[in-house]
Amino acid sequence: MNSTEEIREIKPVNIISKNKKNKQVTNLYSIKSKYILKFIFSFLEQKIGLNLVYFNKKFRSKLPFDQKKVSAKYFEGEKNGYGRIYSLNTKKMIFEGYFKNYKKNGEGKEYNENDNSVKFEGEYLNGKRYGGKEYDENKNVIIKIQKGKIKELFNNNKLKFIGEYYNNKKWNGIGYDYLGNKQYEIKCGKGIIKEYDYDGKLVFEGEYFNGERNGKGKELFSDKIKFEGEYLNGERNGFGKEYFLNGKLKFEGEYLNGKRNGKGKEYNFFNGNIIFEGIYLKGERNKYLYI
Repeated sequence: MNSTEEIREIKPVNIISKNKKNKQVTNLYSIKSKYILKFIFSFLEQKIGLNLVYFNKKFRSKLPFDQKKVSAKYFEGEKNGYGRIYSLNTKKMIFEGYFKNYKKNGEGKEYNENDNSVKFEGEYLNGKRYGGKEYDENKNVIIKIQKGKIKELFNNNKLKFIGEYYNNKKWNGIGYDYLGNKQYEIKCGKGIIKEYDYDGKLVFEGEYFNGERNGKGKELFSDKIKFEGEYLNGERNGFGKEYFLNGKLKFEGEYLNGKRNGKGKEYNFFNGNIIFEGIYLKGERNKYLYI
């Protein structure tokens, strides 16, 4: 009888002890989680300069889900109607205008982040520019758009390109040099293209596909070859060569996504001797992999 009573006494004591232990552990994890979350939010607020509590309450429900760079922008306004887009980094307004289903539709203005000057003003249709003007840093008109048709201008106000864009890429149209002479024609994003800066200097000539650099081409600086080689999706990809301004070879080798990647050689500016021969990884010499 005494032994049975002892068992009955011990059993509930063990259960209570276990529950208390679990409760203590649970409370400990809750406290830790609370402070970890508090630290993360505090860090993010300092890092991106935004009151996250205010952001969550006021703007989260209004973020356009098709907007890709939500980490760099936030939206304030109506889904259908007037709204504004701000930069999270500078807190400055970078667009104001009218929206339909969170896409720009109707009149609007784009602003430069650095000085809040107008970058573009005009009309939008389904999120794309449909009519209006784009300005450079000197407030010169560099692009005119009318019903989706594009006119790019040099700073002497002569035509640089006239035609159509598709996904912000040259798709159909004709390109000119600084003096107004026809230089190329592009159809469905394909052609042999010449790119000029707005001062009329040639900066690239080569093959285009899907509205961007694809195939063989060369980059120029002050009428001298800076790079020649292969491109893919607008970036240096494949074999290529870089040159110094004196025309001597600077580098030859393989590229991936615009950076030196794979086998390559670097040359001395003065005597042309090889100063490195080996393997590159993401644009850097890989000291662990030599040929």
